[in-house]
Amino acid sequence: MRLVEPAPASAEPAARRAEDGKGHRERLRQRLIDGDSEALLDHELVEALLALAIPRKDTKPLAKRLIREFGGYGRLLCAEASALSRAGLGDASVAAVKLAQASALRLLKAPLKDRPVLGSWQALLDYLRADMAHQPIERVRVLFLNSKNMLIRDEAMWEGSVDESAVHIREVVKRALDCQATALIIVHNHPSGDPSPSQQDIRLTRDLVEACRHLRIAVHDHVIIGANGHSSLRAMGLM
Repeated sequence: MRLVEPAPASAEPAARRAEDGKGHRERLRQRLIDGDSEALLDHELVEALLALAIPRKDTKPLAKRLIREFGGYGRLLCAEASALSRAGLGDASVAAVKLAQASALRLLKAPLKDRPVLGSWQALLDYLRADMAHQPIERVRVLFLNSKNMLIRDEAMWEGSVDESAVHIREVVKRALDCQATALIIVHNHPSGDPSPSQQDIRLTRDLVEACRHLRIAVHDHVIIGANGHSSLRAMGLM
């Protein structure tokens, strides 16, 4: 008589958990396919995203941890690749997160192409907020425009606070001349979330306007982006 060794007691529950996990991922996937993305919580979006890179693992606990550690969905997508790696993500998962960010920014930037930027102001603000509102460090970028106020270049110019304004103004003016730009918009973020301009922001803006005036380059605005909104120095009468 042949004796068959019984399976370990934990085998069946483990198999059931695996099957439940598979069913959960399929339900998330189907909700996305059905166009019901608004029904997904932030951690469920991250969970579904990570499942593409880690198909054989329950990614819900990892997704919840990442949302918690980075302080929200937007901050997670905007995190540097090195920070994501330090949080325990492998290369495939880091690439998945950055792909989601790049896709979102590409979609938001599309309305700015081949049309005057000043006539697409809300689209510009939507793009800038998605790109800069959740950045953990202060970054300055400049939008260089042609005579029809269409975008020529969208370039990150420096990181850190807007001190040493004389050096930064020279960089902006030189790049504007290189691009043959006739106008520009300067943008930077406040990682604190408060977009209110500082005295330093105001001083840099006025110095930049004065430097560009002699070269017939218009400075249309200085926009400050924060998680709590944005400020326009032009609208505030500060330039």
